[in-house]
Amino acid sequence: MKIKNIREAKNPDLRNATVALRRAAKVARQTAIETNTHLVVMKNGKLTRLSARVLRSSIP
Repeated sequence: MKIKNIREAKNPDLRNATVALRRAAKVARQTAIETNTHLVVMKNGKLTRLSARVLRSSIP
């Protein structure tokens, strides 16, 4: 099965989904830092809990 590039999708909402997901992830990180809570992410196929301290240290 051939995987199509999402940027070539006919639906404009689908084409813009990647940008929206990245924006939502950034807001989620900021919220976790501000509220000093953990953020759960998928890393290497496993759910991983990241502390606000780790998130703060990973900001460029």
